[in-house]
Amino acid sequence: MKRFTSAIAISAALFSTGAQAWEATEGKPYDGETVHVLAVKSSQFEAHEARLDAFEAATGIDVVYDYVPFPNMKEALTTEMVAGGDYDVVSIMDQWVPSLSLLVQPIGDEIAAQGTNLDDFPPAHLRHGMLNGELVGLPVRGHVQLLFYRQDLLDQAGVDAPNTWEDVVSVAKAIQETSDAAGIALPYGKLNGQNLMVWINLLWGHGGDLFDEDGTPIFTSEAGIAATEQYISMLRGEQIAPAGSATFVEQDAVNSFKQGNSAMLPVWWWVRSQLTDPEQSRITPDQLGFTSMPSVGGAAKTTFTNTWVFSVTEGADNKGAAAEYLGWLTDPALERDVLLDENLDEVVSVHFSNLRDDEVNARWGGMHRAAADALANAEGMEFGDNWPRVSEILETAISSLASGEETDTAAALNHAAEEIKRIR
Repeated sequence: MKRFTSAIAISAALFSTGAQAWEATEGKPYDGETVHVLAVKSSQFEAHEARLDAFEAATGIDVVYDYVPFPNMKEALTTEMVAGGDYDVVSIMDQWVPSLSLLVQPIGDEIAAQGTNLDDFPPAHLRHGMLNGELVGLPVRGHVQLLFYRQDLLDQAGVDAPNTWEDVVSVAKAIQETSDAAGIALPYGKLNGQNLMVWINLLWGHGGDLFDEDGTPIFTSEAGIAATEQYISMLRGEQIAPAGSATFVEQDAVNSFKQGNSAMLPVWWWVRSQLTDPEQSRITPDQLGFTSMPSVGGAAKTTFTNTWVFSVTEGADNKGAAAEYLGWLTDPALERDVLLDENLDEVVSVHFSNLRDDEVNARWGGMHRAAADALANAEGMEFGDNWPRVSEILETAISSLASGEETDTAAALNHAAEEIKRIR
């Protein structure tokens, strides 16, 4: 992760930690210009669009949104990169940024002029707006994982919420002794790398990582083996995951929790609304508890993340106006307004100032502070152009161990490493 640390050091030197909130550039230099935005379909982004009147009045800039459903977004961005010319600002998911490097352009100078405080972004989110040490995008949407649990079942078993993965095992066993629920629902099956999203937390917790600075696989280390065996043991050894979990994908794990068949669930924070929705869940709000993702032993807590950055395109007609819009879009005051809007159910925050905000946490029951605790130590993932294939190889290794098709952890990881070396 040293290359990313260097990038953050560069940005820290360029942007003052005392930067003020966004204000319109004096004199309306972009009055009359139009910024065309291509964004993934999201109620959060629609909430931003609904607040554009103030920005447009302050700047004279007209902002026009086009939305694309998630399944079609990567294709739309690739088309824009190849053909170009239609959009000034685009939203890009973290995994896609490296392969779309020709679509975006550096915006460091322009964003500095907006007074944006980069230190307010968790590094795990901000890293995805950096390419070759230059700022090319700013985080707007970001997800973290939390550990959700049945407070009533923990109370019945006389145990507290787990702080470590070792605690998870003991809490799960206590719950299984006092109820019919399995201890924890986990995804082990193959689907878009979903069975990696808990495993990677364990890998980091054991002091391991996927690759070294040269891109060589290092998940075959002692740390990688220990993390993998710990993850698989929750199903095959400790037997605290539901029967059939070897084929569970994320939604299966979520459904197990919602139907009362499991007592704990590590999953993205946006899933919270599903967990107590009476139309799809048997869990009531007073039964639901949550905490930050458990740590490994005494290691710092962390979390796997998902991030969407907004970038100015290489072919933008109005770069200055586009950067002005990005300064407004990433103002923590705008994010906070959406978080506190009682007419909305938006939980997403990518600013430490809002994650730790008392009013935000009062509304959402402390969920954002729990996320901040994990994000304070989370470095995030480094995705390459071939991540989809890398992810497929890794999830196959995990799945084979969970199903019992493969029983030698080191052999499974070494085989995956050799396959990855051939494509990197």
